[in-house]
Amino acid sequence: MNLVDVDKDYEDFEPFEGADGVETTPRTHPGHGKTRKPAGCGSNRGALSPSGPVFVRKVDMCQHINKPYHHTTEYETHNLVVRRGQRFIVQVHFSRRLTSDDDFQLEFLIGNSPAPDKGSLVAVTFNQRRGGSWRGELLEERDSVLTLGITPTPDAIVGKFRTYVAIVGARGMQRTKRDPTTDLYLLFNAWFCVFADDTVFVSDENERMEYVLNEHGMIITGSIKRPSSRRWEYGQFERGVLDACISILDRSRMPIFNRSNIIKVVRKASAMINAQDDNGVLVGNWSDNYNLGTPPGAWTGSVPILLKYANSGVPVNYAQCWVFAGVLNTFLRCLGIPARIITNFCSAHDNTGNLKTDLIFSPDGTPDHRNTRDSIWNFHCWNEVFIHRDDIPKKYSGWQVVDATPQETSDGLYRCGPASVAAIKDGQVMHPFDCGFVFAEVNSDVVFHKRDKYGTLKVTRVDKTWVGQAMYTKAVGAFVPVEVTGNYKYPEGKTLSHGISPQLFTLHVPKTIDAHLDIFTCHFIYLFLTVVIVCLLCVFGIVCLLCVFGIVCLLCIFGVVCLSWLCVCCVVCLWCCVSVVCLFCVCCVSLVLCVCYVSVLVVCLLCVFGVLCLLCVCGVVCLLCVCCVSVVLCVCLGCMSVLCLLCVCCVCVQVSGKPQVNQDMEVTVSFQNPLKITLEGARLLVEGNGLLECKTIEPDGQISVTESFSPRRPGPRTLVAVMVCDNLDEVMFAKFVCFIHKMPLFLCLYLEDQFVTFVLFVFI
Repeated sequence: MNLVDVDKDYEDFEPFEGADGVETTPRTHPGHGKTRKPAGCGSNRGALSPSGPVFVRKVDMCQHINKPYHHTTEYETHNLVVRRGQRFIVQVHFSRRLTSDDDFQLEFLIGNSPAPDKGSLVAVTFNQRRGGSWRGELLEERDSVLTLGITPTPDAIVGKFRTYVAIVGARGMQRTKRDPTTDLYLLFNAWFCVFADDTVFVSDENERMEYVLNEHGMIITGSIKRPSSRRWEYGQFERGVLDACISILDRSRMPIFNRSNIIKVVRKASAMINAQDDNGVLVGNWSDNYNLGTPPGAWTGSVPILLKYANSGVPVNYAQCWVFAGVLNTFLRCLGIPARIITNFCSAHDNTGNLKTDLIFSPDGTPDHRNTRDSIWNFHCWNEVFIHRDDIPKKYSGWQVVDATPQETSDGLYRCGPASVAAIKDGQVMHPFDCGFVFAEVNSDVVFHKRDKYGTLKVTRVDKTWVGQAMYTKAVGAFVPVEVTGNYKYPEGKTLSHGISPQLFTLHVPKTIDAHLDIFTCHFIYLFLTVVIVCLLCVFGIVCLLCVFGIVCLLCIFGVVCLSWLCVCCVVCLWCCVSVVCLFCVCCVSLVLCVCYVSVLVVCLLCVFGVLCLLCVCGVVCLLCVCCVSVVLCVCLGCMSVLCLLCVCCVCVQVSGKPQVNQDMEVTVSFQNPLKITLEGARLLVEGNGLLECKTIEPDGQISVTESFSPRRPGPRTLVAVMVCDNLDEVMFAKFVCFIHKMPLFLCLYLEDQFVTFVLFVFI
């Protein structure tokens, strides 16, 4: 155990072996304990005599010097936080000036049973006498105050150390009493080291600032056709988070001496963030029933989760992949490990371990879910850590995949990684740890099997491009996504095969669409498009009717012409009959011609009537299509208008007070339901890293909460609130406040559902 409440590690005096247990005072100057009275003084009380016994008056951990140098100023703790492999300064105030015969050492202890051979007890000396592995330097001596430099090794144990000063006497060691204020936290070091670089060393300063020190994140979610994002507050510097992360390792019963190994720490963290088999931090839930806990979409950051688990020891309900990744990212960055979150679209789950995704279909072509063990998620989130590894070829060091979502076991526990990203790209799946599983997630072939009536499987098609279509992470120094697909796989064909679609087996998780458009702009865009489409369809219908009318007119004219010609012929025939009455044959011919012309006229009229009926039917169909499309667009526009109304009218965030550290401020968050339906089970959660604690409020029609707070740290901070209910997805909004520096307040509002999301940017 690391966070142990130790009242006393040693007795105040520890006799040397063979000293027969005789307690003596520490070694003094050869004046045999006699003190000289300073000139002009009537008493020697409190005088600094080089011949008196020496003891420690005060130990100063020099936090104002060490924290900025070690980039740990942001940690909200009263103790010193430093990084291994890098020197820190301690000032020791003795009772008198030391002489060449005086000897002392600093001792750093960690765990229940510290021992030098396990690295949990380190003695640092400042003379020629051999001490522990940490380097000690005497930087300055002013009277009785010594400024000491201590440099831990780059492979030192990570955790909370207890500090003692031991004075070497003639027969034993005289140590200072237990003082919790001199305890120090030792973390991994992504910056430079004195002896050698730490296993997590990152050369680029911008990347160190992003992957170690940045506490405001963005997680990519959604689907490949509709990617989205959600804000996540890591809060690795918040009060109590560092102790919570160390307590997670304590609860895992991880031996203290193993906590110097980055590989073992990362694997243990991957197992402990989920509660699948070791009573870890989070319980996964991929159903729609969250009655016994908080819905995964309601979490806005890691701090309330970690503090709740640290205080209760009970796993927190509930999480899905992005929540597991967010909490693990906080854990890693809190301990100084460079980490980021990766989102893989169309992520496969190889349940059988054959590096393929086997999808089985019934004889009728429908998915056979009963016999299909593999699956494909629309997206999946995991973490990457930057590690220099010596257990695999050097070229495979760098970013390593670590996944806390419980999918498959690794060495008996639900965990994954660290798996080299470069090795996954090269297909070198034999390297530790779990490279094969991650390779299948991003680059497995989708094999389609069809089962006949006898149960025999036949491969019908293989799709090599469906899995791992794109991988994204947050860009360095900006809240925009950046694609990292090329880190995991070489370029593949861009066209997908036709036939049975793997989407039939795709498992969908709740999505968040984050389109960076003004909400009013979106509203008017949809309105404008609707009006334009309706007008075009109306014009098309009118044109169709005009065409029908024109054709009818032409056919009527044709019929009139035919009738006119028939009448003329009839008159001619009658005239001929009157003129040549005797010509009976002529009359017969005229009669025959009349009959023929009448027949032709009837046929023409019937054709005109048939074509007219057909064109009328087409015109009616066109008008019906125009009406249907118009109704659908109006319904969609109405739904969007309701969503816009929900976004614009219902949320109000107000921050009042002077934005300065240690100044009283107030934040008021209110939500009012503008809809006519009842929002069942509505809850409002408010969280602000560095501002106020997370709070849950049960509303009754209208939610309004006012919190007083006093900012504890300077710089830009984020206030995040989310409203969740049973019959609507969450409404999330965030407000950015910069303390000390003057800048516009930035209000960001998200509305999540399965189809559309709006984002509102308001500068006030």
